Amino acid sequence: MNYYSLNKKAPNVSFKDAVIKGLAPDKGLYFPEDIRPLPKAFFDNIDNLSHSEIAFEAIKQFVSPDIPEDILKTIIEETLSFDFPIVELNKNISILELFHGPTMAFKDVGARFMARCLGYFNQKNTNQITVLVATSGDTGAAVANGFLGVKGVNVVILYPSGKVSDIQEKQLTTLGQNISTLEVNGTFDDCQAMVKTAFLDENLTSNMQLTSANSINVARWLPQLFYFMFAYKNLHTTHEDLVFSVPSGNFGNVCAGMMAQQLGLPIKHFIASNNENNVVTEYLKTQLYNPKPSVQTISNAMDVGDPSNFIRIQEIYKNKFETLKDNVSSFSFSDAETKAAMLEIYSNHKYVADPHGAVGYLGCTSYLEKNPDAHCVFLETAHPAKFLDVVEEVIKKRQALPQQIQSVMGKDKVATKISTYNDFKAYLLE
Repeated sequence: MNYYSLNKKAPNVSFKDAVIKGLAPDKGLYFPEDIRPLPKAFFDNIDNLSHSEIAFEAIKQFVSPDIPEDILKTIIEETLSFDFPIVELNKNISILELFHGPTMAFKDVGARFMARCLGYFNQKNTNQITVLVATSGDTGAAVANGFLGVKGVNVVILYPSGKVSDIQEKQLTTLGQNISTLEVNGTFDDCQAMVKTAFLDENLTSNMQLTSANSINVARWLPQLFYFMFAYKNLHTTHEDLVFSVPSGNFGNVCAGMMAQQLGLPIKHFIASNNENNVVTEYLKTQLYNPKPSVQTISNAMDVGDPSNFIRIQEIYKNKFETLKDNVSSFSFSDAETKAAMLEIYSNHKYVADPHGAVGYLGCTSYLEKNPDAHCVFLETAHPAKFLDVVEEVIKKRQALPQQIQSVMGKDKVATKISTYNDFKAYLLE
């Protein structure tokens, strides 16, 4: 499979080169040249397949021939070493829990897959690769954990100062080894802009091999389609008209679900559930796309004012607004509404949702008002213990810390503070 730049001004490249480059030379995101739907028999027999077998069939066209099938199977087995349970909330709403990995966030899947792909590509290379990642909360921790100790790969994480939870910050800043962390005086969008600028800075690219581990990287983005298929396997015999409500920030996760749909997965509709960073919600109302500075919310991983992956979503639907609107709804919710939803879910169902999951739940309830026959699955993208201050304040109940989080709480934070791109560049060139 080859990949082209969505800016259409750069050469097409292999999967390997797309992973290593991260971003095309013309600043465009890479997108696969072809999407071949899986045979109907695959979905008819999905109940008989393991998670690893489902993932292998779904992803192999996108990585072939750069990763041999036996290596790909090993990468998938190592990536999917935890569970993806479904919890039924009521007859119309289920929860897909994506927080059972090592950093307790959905991004563990993409980060672990990408780390293993890059490790395979770099095994005979004597040159170091530097992975740059901007994070609004969970990406950095997942990437750091996924790449920890990978030979020949250094990871530099940028996160916005004061805009991640205490536990997220601990997960970002305490690993050491080949992981470095920069605390940026700014927003997530500032962090993301620095990373994108670095890829186009010849003073940097002539001195080091840079790649990105944000969802702009195809190896981080595409594996997220796996768990939509796992959810379908769990639910298709008991529920029709499956709809997924995806808490959306940089829009990589919902975009991956749409790729699963392009492969033939029978998904009726997607809901992009936003917090107050509602650029896409407004676009679907007005057909005007107006990026704006992100605002800080309690669902901080979604605090993105210019979502990178939205251009991929437009490409999936051939840049036809009406087709996009037929397949995707979007709703935006305030922090007050999010807290009320967290309390409602706990009071009515004794289920503890994190703020991101609560936004996904609100997307379900909004969609179901006009589509009462659908079965809506919202993605619980992070463990509620990662947002203890908000969760405990809302439900008035102490939460136990899982082992994955306890293990980092006693460690010392190590981070370098920066304010400008020049600070960032100087750090990289040291």
